[in-house]
Amino acid sequence: MVMSGLLLPLAITGCHNGKEDSAKVIEKPDIQITDGKVTPEVLAALGRINEAVPSPDGTKIIFTLSYEDIEENRSNAEIYSIEADGSNMTRLTKTSASESNIRWIENGERIVFLRKDDKSGKPQIHSIKSDGSDLKCLSDIQNGVECFEISPDGSKVVFGSPIEPYNKNEKLFEGLPKTTGRIVDDLMYKHWDEWVTQIPHPFIANFSLDGISDATDIMEGEPFECPMRPFGGAESFAWSPDNKTLAYVSRKLKGQDYAFSTNSGIYLYNLETKESQLLTVGNEGYDTNPSFSPDGKTLAWLSMQTPKYESDKKRLMVMDMSSKTQKDLTEKWDYWPEQFAWSKNGDSIWFTGYYEGVSPVFKMDVKNSTIDTVANGQCDFASVSPLTDNAAIALRHSMRSPNEICVVRTDSKDVKEITDVNKDLLSQLKLGEVKMVKVPTSDGKMMTSWVILPPDFDPEKKYPAILYCQGGPQSAVSQFWSYRWNFMIMAANGYVVIAPNRRGVPGFGTEWNRQISGDYGGQNMKDYLSAADYIASQPYVDEKKLAAVGASYGGFSVYWLAGHHEGRFAALIAHAGIFNLEAQYLETEEMWFADFDLGGPYWEKDNVVAQRTYATSPHKFVNNWNTPILVTVGELDYRILASQGMMAFNAAKMHGLEAEMLVFPDENHWILKPQNAILWQRVFFNFLDKYLKTDK
Repeated sequence: MVMSGLLLPLAITGCHNGKEDSAKVIEKPDIQITDGKVTPEVLAALGRINEAVPSPDGTKIIFTLSYEDIEENRSNAEIYSIEADGSNMTRLTKTSASESNIRWIENGERIVFLRKDDKSGKPQIHSIKSDGSDLKCLSDIQNGVECFEISPDGSKVVFGSPIEPYNKNEKLFEGLPKTTGRIVDDLMYKHWDEWVTQIPHPFIANFSLDGISDATDIMEGEPFECPMRPFGGAESFAWSPDNKTLAYVSRKLKGQDYAFSTNSGIYLYNLETKESQLLTVGNEGYDTNPSFSPDGKTLAWLSMQTPKYESDKKRLMVMDMSSKTQKDLTEKWDYWPEQFAWSKNGDSIWFTGYYEGVSPVFKMDVKNSTIDTVANGQCDFASVSPLTDNAAIALRHSMRSPNEICVVRTDSKDVKEITDVNKDLLSQLKLGEVKMVKVPTSDGKMMTSWVILPPDFDPEKKYPAILYCQGGPQSAVSQFWSYRWNFMIMAANGYVVIAPNRRGVPGFGTEWNRQISGDYGGQNMKDYLSAADYIASQPYVDEKKLAAVGASYGGFSVYWLAGHHEGRFAALIAHAGIFNLEAQYLETEEMWFADFDLGGPYWEKDNVVAQRTYATSPHKFVNNWNTPILVTVGELDYRILASQGMMAFNAAKMHGLEAEMLVFPDENHWILKPQNAILWQRVFFNFLDKYLKTDK
């Protein structure tokens, strides 16, 4: 790992409160649609709602709404407020830098948030009144603030900020000011899309509208992360209602131990004694998302039991803070929460989670663990937060529309959508119909799948079709809305799509979810072939014009299918996929994943599971490849290295196949920059059209 000690350049002063910078403020794009077709430019024009947070009294909601600017090649999020009944939507900020991590303070009189300061260029804590006036910048942390939570009484703040690890033998670097060399002496030297040159640490400081002061690194001297990379944020912190303690999440491991473990813990920091206590003693899987009950007597969190298994069932655990006894509220429920929030009175917990192909809103009685389905439908709900004891807000999306904010109720089971930021644009589009079907599998199961039909669908016509292969591998095939793997744009381009919930996705119980681990080339691939055969058999599909597409594990699936599909597919597209499992075991940064899911290292010849896995690696079946293939990769992808895709492309060309490759030097596992995203879509459909819409 690229560190052996810690440096802490942390400054706390007051940041710049002058005029806004002169960079362009990104506004809602003005786009004209004449034919009703979803295009890459249309996807880029849609508003993106995130971070909806109700006021303390439940009467207002603040949220962020972002738009992309293709010419600027970036996006920008602004803060808006709206009444809980959907009236009086008001824009509160108008800046060139995105706002995030929005929170209410002073009983709803003010809002605090993160935004890059035009002086430091780093994210800093800012505040405005609830009407958007009186901007104050409250921090000037040298390395910036990544996330924060304000204490219930408003006197303290905990924030995550990177500190500087080092591993330099100064004598070796003497006289070499321009060298770019890095010395590495342990694993986890790079993560997701960056080299580990900094790690986040949690700081507690005094908080007021005059600024933050007297910051203390509560993990000083510990070479561990908090929040955890690469996706950890403010959900890693939870203040107790009495302001005396703070629960936080950390995986207190480093190097090789870190790379092979998911053993994060919930720690309780006492502000008076300045000591931390591990609460989740004995659990070696992930423990995340701590949250105190309103009275502070109970702590809830999400917990995975199995070491190294990052897609294990998320148990909803509670702990009595006086006795420290624990209870699994979901022990008798074969599904699990993805996100949760305490009710106002503390008697119950609201949560969302995948269930039979969708993500409803649930509410659990904490005392007896009974679960009530509050809101359901052909959609996904996410990010639920209570307004009152009987009502909550949530984000709702589907394959036909991106996030909008809605209010759900337990007393009427009514769902009221209170934002419609994309209504005008969506009303101009011809969207494909989405329907659920049950596909019989090779082992006699019925597999829930989504079929998406083109706009103006004519059952008498023959359409080309796409088999969508999900990544993860254990990511839900629910009613998700994606800005890259978007089913509406596929349908708009004249394709029928089938998206199967094959073995290894959540929402169908623990057995269905776990089956894929150690069986990469097994039953889930048979499930894909069953879905492909199902859609090809439909009278409106041209069985000779079928493609398989996917990213990450979906990309692996495409590579695997390339060697086993027996003529089913006329074209293949793989993004960021695993081609060589043996190489993947050694190349990926989070090695616990490969170690668990692949069954172990390939050199363990007596390991039956591992040897079965590696025997099915796609690279061993390239002699069977006979189908045109498009490979796309990002060179900042350290989860699945771009070299995996390059190997697959090279193998295809060496076997005389028609193959193309799209390489993004500045993208990671995802394609995020607006112009890159548009290019990706154009190349995607240009390739599909070439082989599925011609006689070639």
